[in-house]
Amino acid sequence: MARYASCLPYAAYPTLGEGGTPLLSAPALANEVGTGDILVKSEGQNPTGSHKDRMSALAVARALDIGATTVIGASSGNAGASIAAYAARVSLQCVIVTTPDMSPIWRRAIAATGARLIEAKNSLDRWKYVEERVTEDSWFPVTNYINPPVGSNHFGVDGLKTIAFELYEETGANGVDAIIVPTSRADLIWGVFEGFRFLRERSLIQRLPRLYAVEPFPRIDQVFNGSDYRRNFEGHTRQVSIAGSTVTYQAIDALKQSQGGVVVVSDGSAARDQSTLAQHGFYVELSSAASLSGLKQLIDKGKIHADERVVLIASSNGYKEFEL
Repeated sequence: MARYASCLPYAAYPTLGEGGTPLLSAPALANEVGTGDILVKSEGQNPTGSHKDRMSALAVARALDIGATTVIGASSGNAGASIAAYAARVSLQCVIVTTPDMSPIWRRAIAATGARLIEAKNSLDRWKYVEERVTEDSWFPVTNYINPPVGSNHFGVDGLKTIAFELYEETGANGVDAIIVPTSRADLIWGVFEGFRFLRERSLIQRLPRLYAVEPFPRIDQVFNGSDYRRNFEGHTRQVSIAGSTVTYQAIDALKQSQGGVVVVSDGSAARDQSTLAQHGFYVELSSAASLSGLKQLIDKGKIHADERVVLIASSNGYKEFEL
């Protein structure tokens, strides 16, 4: 990721070797689902196993720059494990606020760094606790804590632009036609969009790839159909990394500006496609497998065509999931 230092808010930041993840062609899978080419961006090969490491490196750099002594974040798993590791790297105190159903695998990873875990009743209560510590104790927030949400720390989100930069380097000026992104509050899809917009503004590419958000129950989809994005959209899912009941403005903006859209994927579909991806060599988290389910729906609806080149963002590996 340091190759792009001149395009990031900090040229120097704590590193664990984040970025530079492989982009792997899956021709047999593409033939199976009926599209020109499928490329899997394997973000699970980041140091703590997800794309969150690109964010944590820069958010922690910001915390150090302003003299913070404690960082805090609300997380269901991936972000917490990542923040805790990067905070430990530079000896910052770290507190992760989660809910009772966090996987014990994530709990162990976070606790092992020396970070403190605090439980809240639900996702929205997590934000209330983070807000109290930010406003009363001046702890540094790495994730969102505002409702309606505005996304995670913007210094961190800037790190996600590097996914777009890598995709450009790996696919050339002709690039890809569409990118399928597992989405909760849209840090990832917004960062990818910002990266491609940066490239277009410098005439390195002529067009933006279409971005499609994949979600486990209708949230963004309801907003596209007229709902106020500031509402809460309740639902239940095992796709914990893209769960949550809220929508951000930037989710809608990125999808509209890239002329993309949104797909709702059930847990059952995601589970079947987790197995399908594994049979092609990609063992990814359930939430990441939803990207393949979303692609299949988009092909069926005629949104993605047989000759197009598509990227699936495999945002996290499958080894950290836990089921009773």
